Amino acid sequence: MSLSRHLPGSRRAVAVASGFVSPPSTTSCSPLPSSLPNSNPNPSTPSASHPHPHPQSRSFATQSTLNQDILKQLSPKHTCKMSTMPAQHGHSEACCNIPPVVSKGYTPKGTYEELGGFKTYVTGPKEATKGIITIFDIFGFYPQTLQGADILATSDHSQQYKVFIPDWFNGEPAPLSWFPPDTEEKKKNLSAFFQKNSPPSVAAKVPDYVNAVSAKYPEIKSWAILGFCWGGKVVSLVVSKPDTIFKAGVEAHPAMVDPADAENIKVPLALLASKDEPPEAVKKFEQNLKGPKYVETFGDQIHGWMAARSDLEDERVKAEYTRGYETVLKFLSKYV
Repeated sequence: MSLSRHLPGSRRAVAVASGFVSPPSTTSCSPLPSSLPNSNPNPSTPSASHPHPHPQSRSFATQSTLNQDILKQLSPKHTCKMSTMPAQHGHSEACCNIPPVVSKGYTPKGTYEELGGFKTYVTGPKEATKGIITIFDIFGFYPQTLQGADILATSDHSQQYKVFIPDWFNGEPAPLSWFPPDTEEKKKNLSAFFQKNSPPSVAAKVPDYVNAVSAKYPEIKSWAILGFCWGGKVVSLVVSKPDTIFKAGVEAHPAMVDPADAENIKVPLALLASKDEPPEAVKKFEQNLKGPKYVETFGDQIHGWMAARSDLEDERVKAEYTRGYETVLKFLSKYV
């Protein structure tokens, strides 16, 4: 289904950067209802079969609280008033040459390997000395996400990356039939899924996973981590640890944005928000970051526009998908 009916003619992209651009004025808004993505996204693997909702939570005090907050956010009832402010491109220096984005029927360039006990999509040149661990959204390997990994691995002029996407769900992502959670059975299924695959439980596995990858690819000397939606929360939890191995982190349309997480993040961090993340939470998160940062709201894009829920057949979405990855590359080129 096209996302065009959700995209106004103008766009709001608020860039708040340290060392990149001066912060423009902002327009506050509440989360918009998200649209269902393409029902036939042409996935490349059996485990990449489902677009995803955008759970958000500010508390991990108890698992039941987390599940309740997530389910509550699956059916947002607010609307967002868009401004006529043009997008801020943020970076002026040239760094990358992103190939034309394939709208449908993308053929991934990488391969799958078993690393650290997890099926992993691996892409990038053999000579790469820098690595990116990508934490996908709750719908697993998806063409849009794999294409994004290939973009990161091949588009930088000055440095090359090898990108790794582990399957934390062991081939069992959240299925489309559970969305929207409009029955007790669906709510129960989603609650069980998040309990089994909570961001804290996955974040705890990341250090050992990186060690396993490093053992096979010792030529990689420095690491970055990128997370989409649910994976954005994983990134916050991982890079907030004082002994984190990552030199930089990136969160794209992160779920469960919690300003408290940012208080312990010292490494450079970029946050690319959609119109569906709570603006006040994003603002406070940015204010609490201690290290170098880049925060931008892509104001006419839905939660998921850089991953599984991206409708690349919509030209506006494709343009912002491309710009999102360009922004990530420029941030990493400075800090990794």
